[in-house]
Amino acid sequence: MFRPVFPLLALLFLVPSVRAMTGVHVPNNQVIISVREQKLMLLQDGAKVATYPVSTSKFGLGDAWGRMTTPLGYLAVAQKIGDHAPTGAVFHNRRFTGEILLPNAPGRDPVITRIIWLRGLELQNAHAFSRCIYIHGTPEEKLIGRPASYGCIRMKSSDVASLYAQLPLGALVQIVPDKLPRLPKAPKNPAPVIAAPSAPAAPPTKSASAPLVVASGRGA
Repeated sequence: MFRPVFPLLALLFLVPSVRAMTGVHVPNNQVIISVREQKLMLLQDGAKVATYPVSTSKFGLGDAWGRMTTPLGYLAVAQKIGDHAPTGAVFHNRRFTGEILLPNAPGRDPVITRIIWLRGLELQNAHAFSRCIYIHGTPEEKLIGRPASYGCIRMKSSDVASLYAQLPLGALVQIVPDKLPRLPKAPKNPAPVIAAPSAPAAPPTKSASAPLVVASGRGA
């Protein structure tokens, strides 16, 4: 049975609880994605850290099976794949194939660089995880800024690598049809994020952050 309320409540109370127990500032990093503007905003403690151009689905909005649409509403980061993969690393069924692509490689449209796998927290996006809705890199960077995906949220490789390093597991991701909100900028030297590192290294065959399993649907 799908229970959208409990994960959301856990996320709302987790950060204050950790702060109270440890006395350490744990940044509350979240993401808002605007379909109208084709932009993604990274927030820390309610302030704007960065804004990146993205591409949502060229087939529109929704969460129905077989429609290749982008779901709306609140989701959470369920898995992160590609900790040590090089920029342009090609993933098939969430496994690094060993191939590396440059931006705008002709005739190629795979998932590359990093995968941030999302799980829906509401009835309107309950199928997001099983539909393999990701935030991921794409070689088709010339299309970033307008709807071009098959349901996922696409980013430039450099942008998705930066976001991946700053977005911990469990972080909230909100996808909205309207414009991004106007929010104050975060301090120039924000507290470090507690998340898995994304250090440059020789690419391993497996990810350190999540088991690499066979996909049950298309996520691009």
